[in-house]
Amino acid sequence: MSVHVLKQVQQLPLSLEEAWAFFSHPKNLAVITPEHLNLKFTNELHGEEIYPGQIITYKVKPLLGIPMFWMTEITHVERLRFFVDEQRQGPYSIWHHEHHFVEQNGGVEMTDIIHYKLPFGPLGNIGHGFVKKELRNLFAYRRKKITELFGA
Repeated sequence: MSVHVLKQVQQLPLSLEEAWAFFSHPKNLAVITPEHLNLKFTNELHGEEIYPGQIITYKVKPLLGIPMFWMTEITHVERLRFFVDEQRQGPYSIWHHEHHFVEQNGGVEMTDIIHYKLPFGPLGNIGHGFVKKELRNLFAYRRKKITELFGA
């Protein structure tokens, strides 16, 4: 019953303010999510920027087109530095996603660190290879999409 970690670092040719403005707006999650996942927000998103305690609900279709409900809470925000979203309801036993932003070399280094645990104990770990591959594909897509939007 392992907690797994996925980390991705990407350089952005943006100012810290520009990077924060994009990534701290919940609706932009749909912009960097593959279309085949069919992400649809199911609650009203308040404000132009995330805030601690904010609840975001959506449906996605990650497997065989079957809709799945997901609820996350923004638990920590330090403006222009980092924020954390944690799953409150959804497919994982644990989902803790840190988003870090650091000014560097005339741009921003953005780091995602995800700690996650699959449900169903040892049976869940059997499927970890598939889940890990899907998460890596998702973040590879995001990396590519972010590069298309903002440059390398």
